[in-house]
Amino acid sequence: MDAVSFPRLHVITDDLDVVRGVARPGVAIQIRVKTNDNSAYALTVAAVAICRAAGAMCLVNDRLGVALAAGADGVHVGAEDLPVAAVRRVAGPDLVVGATCRTPEQARAAVADGATYLGVGPAFETSTKDGLPPPLGVDRIGVVAAAVPGTPVLAIGGITVERAARFAGRVHGIAAVSAFATDPAGAAAAFLKIWGAASPAVAA
Repeated sequence: MDAVSFPRLHVITDDLDVVRGVARPGVAIQIRVKTNDNSAYALTVAAVAICRAAGAMCLVNDRLGVALAAGADGVHVGAEDLPVAAVRRVAGPDLVVGATCRTPEQARAAVADGATYLGVGPAFETSTKDGLPPPLGVDRIGVVAAAVPGTPVLAIGGITVERAARFAGRVHGIAAVSAFATDPAGAAAAFLKIWGAASPAVAA
């Protein structure tokens, strides 16, 4: 998949109702399960089936083994997970591999190690995940994105529909969690309305 056609909206969830609501072309759904591998595997298998039927991408947060076993499209690893180079070595050339970065240097290193795309943040204050570093803001995330031209960069952390437009033209897309809790389908449509019009030049 080329960078321009890579999904611009990434929805992070452990809820199949959210998966059903947001699954459509242009969306990647990242399964994040905080319990055991067995639960993560069962949920991912179900999510993969929904995503395949809807034309969406299915990724798994942190757990490479679960992603491979469930037939997901890829995995996203953070700073405390397996290194990107190790994931790429095990996964092979075709699996989508996402990496979390905060600086241009980290971004360039992750791409050199085989990352397909980068999640950069937190953009704003968020209570979705504990222990996060201070927010980067729009401009600093834009600087990270500019350091890796040709690689899709997603802003993450405290992203709402209202805030998403601030990133148009600065990054390839956005990733969010709580924005889809109440009305998954409506929120996905609202995000895609913004990002469908965003210039693909940021990923070229």
